[in-house]
Amino acid sequence: MKIYVVGLGPGDMDYLAPKAGKVMLQSDVIAGYTGYMELISAFVKGKEIIATGMKSEVERCEAAIGEALKGKQVCVVSSGDAGIYGMAALLYELAEKHNTVEIEVIPGITAAIAAAAILGSPLTNDFAVISLSDLLTPWDVIEKRLDAASMADFVLCLYNPQSKKRSDYLERACAIILRHKPPETMCGYVRNAYRGSASKNCICTLAELLQTQVDMFTAVIVGNACTKVLNGKLVTTRGYKL
Repeated sequence: MKIYVVGLGPGDMDYLAPKAGKVMLQSDVIAGYTGYMELISAFVKGKEIIATGMKSEVERCEAAIGEALKGKQVCVVSSGDAGIYGMAALLYELAEKHNTVEIEVIPGITAAIAAAAILGSPLTNDFAVISLSDLLTPWDVIEKRLDAASMADFVLCLYNPQSKKRSDYLERACAIILRHKPPETMCGYVRNAYRGSASKNCICTLAELLQTQVDMFTAVIVGNACTKVLNGKLVTTRGYKL
């Protein structure tokens, strides 16, 4: 009885790990968010599908465990990496009482890495990843993390930076970051990383980022004191003596 938890990467199948494709093809059941099924259409033909919408993660994972308990090989998919704001931890929690179910996590390229590669090399030194979604984490906790990481001058990668209901969250985050980082700090953001013509990216200052409108499909990177623009790319130097 086994469940593979697969990270699909940014969406372009060129960036899907070979192991991820292999276990999807070998699985009897594929479970995931409805929006992901089109991305992996080549891997789900002839499979049993468990597809649910947003905010139905618990039900989806419980259904996947139920199929595994029947002796089927199950694959639960997440965008990016399944262990970074994905389904892996939830599956471990729900499967705790089912010690016959084995779980294996197959890593994928998370949004921070995909966005960084498109922008240049802004994550070359210490960095922190923080989600601005307060759906599962209270905003006061997010504020503390933003303040502490900014004070320590980490490069920051912000997930879920803005939505229709959270239209000012990126602005609020930037205001907190500006307590510790100067407004000329170099930043960048990428929307729909590696999704063909839908992919867009921009390099800007922290002051400009404060006024920028993005969405949930965007990853935002805020540099540190060593981040600069080199030949049009966002780069955080590591400290080599040149």
